[in-house]
Amino acid sequence: MAAIKIQVEKRTGLGKNKVSKIRQGDFVPGVLYGKGEETEHIQVDTRIFDKVYRSAGMSTLIDLELDGKIAPVLIKEVQVHPFKKQYLHVDFQKLNMDETVKLTIPIILTGRDNIKEKEGILMQQLDEIEIECLPMDIPQSIEVDVSNIDFNTPVFVSDLDIFTNEDIVVFREADDVIASLVEPTSEEELEELEEDVEEIDADEVPVIGEESEENSEEE
Repeated sequence: MAAIKIQVEKRTGLGKNKVSKIRQGDFVPGVLYGKGEETEHIQVDTRIFDKVYRSAGMSTLIDLELDGKIAPVLIKEVQVHPFKKQYLHVDFQKLNMDETVKLTIPIILTGRDNIKEKEGILMQQLDEIEIECLPMDIPQSIEVDVSNIDFNTPVFVSDLDIFTNEDIVVFREADDVIASLVEPTSEEELEELEEDVEEIDADEVPVIGEESEENSEEE
């Protein structure tokens, strides 16, 4: 059983007008699908989904309850309104616990405040990584300690704990760089690097579901 649970309901309201009413009633319309199974149209309380989504993201196994039956799922796609704080649609993928699944896991850098080279700029070249494993082996998170990083020693994919885990396939080369420490040669370069880092951080904020409400699911 997964640590995170969510309860959803079947929905009979199909079509753009019905879906709009579902959203107005503080529910998120969605679908539940699985390999070799018929897609089910569902709805979930917006507040409950928001809480689960913030906790689980799209890489954590969830127990989904529908009509008294529980199934392991992943959140596969979330559509949000381009400027309103509103979820438009969610896709849940039902998993077979005996079959491997491919997914992308975010990489979290820890120990930033303990880096010894204080004048350096920490650059994260890889912020997520694709893996394949059985659902029960999906890591809750992928963290790497950068407190010992220096100008000559980047952090590589081979430094991740999952890289040596025989139950997980990592779709990256061992010598792919995750993070490195850059030494500026002047105050001007330091300012430029800091600006670059800010721009990268802004660009990396995920924009999930850029479709407008008119282009969202109409079923």
